[in-house]
Amino acid sequence: MMAMTQRFRDYGQFIKLRLSMLVVFSAVLGYLIAAGPDFSGSVMAWLALGGFLVTGASNGLNQIIERHTDALMHRTLGRPVPSGRMGLPEAWTLALALGLAGLAVLAWGTTPLSVAMGAVALLSYAFAYTPLKKITPVAVFVGAFPGAMPVLIGYAAHHGHLNLEAGLLFLVQFFWQFPHFWSIAWVLHEDYQRAGFHLLPTRNDPQTGTARIILVYTCALLPLGLAPWWYGFQGGVGAMVCLVASLGFVFAAWKLYRGADVGDARKLMFASFVYLPVVQLAYWLDAV
Repeated sequence: MMAMTQRFRDYGQFIKLRLSMLVVFSAVLGYLIAAGPDFSGSVMAWLALGGFLVTGASNGLNQIIERHTDALMHRTLGRPVPSGRMGLPEAWTLALALGLAGLAVLAWGTTPLSVAMGAVALLSYAFAYTPLKKITPVAVFVGAFPGAMPVLIGYAAHHGHLNLEAGLLFLVQFFWQFPHFWSIAWVLHEDYQRAGFHLLPTRNDPQTGTARIILVYTCALLPLGLAPWWYGFQGGVGAMVCLVASLGFVFAAWKLYRGADVGDARKLMFASFVYLPVVQLAYWLDAV
């Protein structure tokens, strides 16, 4: 029984269960925003299942590729692949099976464009962003594209095409990732350095310079968050929620800029966890 429990825990770690659920949440909200009151429960279910499987495959491939560096970091050395609890043949089989099954589910229940973007997100996350992390901080920019695609995948699951509203949703999620990821990289900076990752945007004056860049990207979310309202896609209630959420997020980034310490970076990290779902929920509630 204990062995079975550990096995399920290993599978959950391999697919990064909580992260996968957050990605699915974003995709489903993209679908609900696009569909409004005309949403289909079956399409939403296929989207959620397919998105979960594809995301799990991406995370699994990431861990296979990074197994040696994961073994060097305190945060990741207990994962199933670097710890040896899961062998490479099993890991590859599981990741590939999840990816193929996820794309098949998306093909069955959504649209060709959703399937194509799901495949691009999977491949670019695993085979572009992941190897670049060892080479250049530009990896964060590259990874922001697959990271922002879930909302597009969900949007396309209803319409079968993209439009200006979809582009605005993408931009909000794209720019959100920079303060989100850099705050995490700040908190885990020593662990990342131990593995040879240099993911903060500046190496000279890494604290103040990084904090300044984080503040700029966070401030960009103020106009971007209100852009759907400006173009008539959202109502006033959603706009007010986005404005308050964006101001709170900017305040957290300003505190980091002024203090430039790990405690402020951790607060910004938690603020980022709140910001995106709140804003996307506001967009959805204004659409129904």
